[in-house]
Amino acid sequence: MMKIPVAKPFLGKEEAQLAYDTILTNWVTQGPRVAEFEEKFASYVGSKYAVAVSNCTTALHLAMIVAGVGEGDEVICPSMSYIATANCIKYVNAKPVFAEVNPVTYNIDAADVVKKITSKTKAILIVHQIGMPADIDAFRAICDEHNLILIEDAACAAGSSYKGKKIGSHSDLVCFSFHPRKVITTGDGGMVTTSNEAYYNRIKLLRQHGMSVNDRVRHLSDKVIIEDHLEVGFNYRMTDIQAAVGIKQLERLDGLIEERRKIAHRYQKELADLSMIRLPEEPEGFFTSYQSFSIYLKPECSLGRNDVMQKMLDAGISTRRGVMTSHRESAYAEECKGLSLPMSEDASDRSIVLPLYVPMSDEEVTYVIKHLRRILEA
Repeated sequence: MMKIPVAKPFLGKEEAQLAYDTILTNWVTQGPRVAEFEEKFASYVGSKYAVAVSNCTTALHLAMIVAGVGEGDEVICPSMSYIATANCIKYVNAKPVFAEVNPVTYNIDAADVVKKITSKTKAILIVHQIGMPADIDAFRAICDEHNLILIEDAACAAGSSYKGKKIGSHSDLVCFSFHPRKVITTGDGGMVTTSNEAYYNRIKLLRQHGMSVNDRVRHLSDKVIIEDHLEVGFNYRMTDIQAAVGIKQLERLDGLIEERRKIAHRYQKELADLSMIRLPEEPEGFFTSYQSFSIYLKPECSLGRNDVMQKMLDAGISTRRGVMTSHRESAYAEECKGLSLPMSEDASDRSIVLPLYVPMSDEEVTYVIKHLRRILEA
């Protein structure tokens, strides 16, 4: 029996060597490798600036702060997203207002967002769910009409594109993750991209305790520099060891996505005739990284989601439940009592994430398809 994980990072000897070399420089926290990674990531996505941080949650927290979101404000976001999406709003004492998702793309629904706008709404936080871009233009138009700030949670969307441009180039606050389950990883880590110079400078300030001059500048100076701490900030730095790994991972990104899409297209082709499931759809002009491949069990499917997942696990195949709904998690259940989001709840409860990683052999893909068909057709 094969043992197939749902995901695993692609890390090679080159990443290990770069981490080793960086350790030997004795500069292991935020330094020249971080600056290099930022420059190369900004160039890759087409933004003017990029700021590396400790993870995507801290990236989202800083985005909220520099966007001016605070106590009494509301931010509209999907409930169907990892809980960090909602949590970053709570960190600044604002209120997450949960909107529905499109049942096909799992991305936040523009029509429902419009219904949720009030005089307290400060921003809209869209999520490019499991790598599928949200309809950025639709939300940009809403924000422009209502004088709101658009923030993108692109945790899963490094390398994805919308209308021919990489995610990270469309808005002034776009937040990425480099967690091990993402397409590229630095072990953990995050990035904020922006072309807004004021946002850029403040995010850099806040990620390092509000320090007026960073360590790298002081180290390279031939003059004594005494730093000041201009405001209460945070320790949200990325290490140079992580950045060194990230530089190599970024070089691999397009190739990794090409391989992921081949696997996804094989799933699409060889599962297309199963009438009891719905497969992902990529709208015209949208390009997904397939950070995950999620199938939806239609109501006519005789097996429940958990039953299918258990039978797959019995065959040695790991899967995961569909994307969670934050409003039904214990942390939000009390304040969201009575809130009904039937599209989000149904999509979450009937979705299963199948294994997808690089390298995933043809034999492993065949094994997953074979057993999923056996289970569903029994």
